Amino acid sequence: MAPDGLVLTNSHVVGGVQQVTVATVDGRSLTARVVGDDPDTDLALVRIDAPVTLPAAPLGNSKLLKRGQLVIAIGNPLGFESTVTAGVVSALGRSFRSVTGRLIDDVIQTDAALNPGNSGGPLVDSRGRVIGVNTAVILPAQGICFAVGINTAKVVTGQLIRHGKIRRGRIGVAGQNVPLLRLAQRAHGLDAKSGVLVTGVEPNSPAQRAGLTSGDIIVAFDGKPVAGIDDLHRLLVTERIGAPTTVVVLRKADKLELAIVPDESATRTS
Repeated sequence: MAPDGLVLTNSHVVGGVQQVTVATVDGRSLTARVVGDDPDTDLALVRIDAPVTLPAAPLGNSKLLKRGQLVIAIGNPLGFESTVTAGVVSALGRSFRSVTGRLIDDVIQTDAALNPGNSGGPLVDSRGRVIGVNTAVILPAQGICFAVGINTAKVVTGQLIRHGKIRRGRIGVAGQNVPLLRLAQRAHGLDAKSGVLVTGVEPNSPAQRAGLTSGDIIVAFDGKPVAGIDDLHRLLVTERIGAPTTVVVLRKADKLELAIVPDESATRTS
């Protein structure tokens, strides 16, 4: 929460609504509107309508976390009073699939006890700095909980404030992960053992204009290797929208470098 009434939470908590009620620690109920949400990272931003000055926790740096570091999860599980539970970071840099099926990068895994209803609460370090936003708990696997790193949340929050949505690039292909033949790896000097097989190309898309066809295998984009669909998603960042770059594909026995200009993906709603 920011002093001016901006509140960061989960997309699955407020997605699909325009107005919510925010309960403060001093017992007030304040009306807030959803500024924007991003189901792909399960993050959302709401703003309290009335002029308020609220206490706010400082934001930390999730890149500086270490395994075994003490963390504290704060939340309000359904049917319970507000809870504060301690645990340690058990894994860093993990990826977790959001409800939309997209991979969330740099997720923090912790054994801090969470319950359904903890969603959207902060994960803080021992100095009270917010280093994550609690997003998921795997119920069958006791004690395995996930939080979106605050560094990711900072990027998403900035775009939601500026645009009300997250801008992502697209090239307009349908594809699936496939292994690469060792002969093709050696012949073309490829380190990756897999790529993205293009199974369809959208009409009038960047991919069609670039000359991609079904059967091509994408192995690099913007000068970086592509071992699978998730790699391609990571590389289609905001900065690539409208910016000329290259996509490298294997077409039968040939390796082709094609010029391509990604356009903006349609806004995804929860």
